[in-house]
Amino acid sequence: MNRIKELRTQRKISQLKLAKELNVHQTAVSQWEQNRTSPDSQLLPEIASYFGVSVDYLLGIDDDDKPVKKSIKAPVLGYVAAGIPIEAIEDIVDYEELDTGQFNSNYEYFGLKIQGDSMMPRMHDGDVVIVQKQPDVESGDVAIVCINGDKATCKQLKKHTNGITLIPYNSAYEPMFFTNDEVRDKPITVLGKVVELRGKF
Repeated sequence: MNRIKELRTQRKISQLKLAKELNVHQTAVSQWEQNRTSPDSQLLPEIASYFGVSVDYLLGIDDDDKPVKKSIKAPVLGYVAAGIPIEAIEDIVDYEELDTGQFNSNYEYFGLKIQGDSMMPRMHDGDVVIVQKQPDVESGDVAIVCINGDKATCKQLKKHTNGITLIPYNSAYEPMFFTNDEVRDKPITVLGKVVELRGKF
């Protein structure tokens, strides 16, 4: 079980975060790492998958310390609209390989092809952003947002007590402020958080 601690510390994951990801108490993780207890046989494959290694590696049966490389295939979409499940969108223009060492396979990811220049100079037309699907983000995160149920836009989202502002990186474009009522009524829908930018040439 020392290997759980090694993998966790290598990836800078806290015991609490790992416990939440595995739906166990932090005390359980602590006891594994102190060799007081071991994960049950049903949990071992989940831990191995989370870290992208084999169960044999976790148990010390396999002495090869090179993690098993696993990847997630994320569809790259030409557009995203509110209310349409990602898996139902047929406008898939490509796929991106996501390393499970960097991306958590417990989450759903999709790619979105950037259109226009509102996020320049950071993001250019044709670039692909990798998005972690989630219905809310922290203030300051770059998010994929739908306005009026229309096609999604990529903007930095700032939260205020009376509403939100969607901020483009390109100073030629004005930030868009929406009151809390407008967020509810239009509606303004968060589809996910941008977690990586992949530039295209």
